[in-house]
Amino acid sequence: MESGPAIFAGAVFALFGAGLLAWTGTRLRHREPVGLDVSRVASTALASVAATVALTLGGYCLTRL
Repeated sequence: MESGPAIFAGAVFALFGAGLLAWTGTRLRHREPVGLDVSRVASTALASVAATVALTLGGYCLTRL
C-alpha cells in the first residue's frame, strides 16, 4: 500500500531534477541567464544543487520500495 506513494514521489522528484538539469544546461549552452537579475554563477550553482538534490531524493524514494 505504501509503494504507490513512494513510486509517485520518486518519479516526481526524478522528473523535476532531470528537467531542471536539462533546462540549466540548455540555458548555459545558449549563453542565456539561468535566473533573471541574479549572478550567472550563483543562479547556475543554485539550480544545479537543486537538481542534484531532487534527483537524489527521487533515487532514495525509488529504492525504498
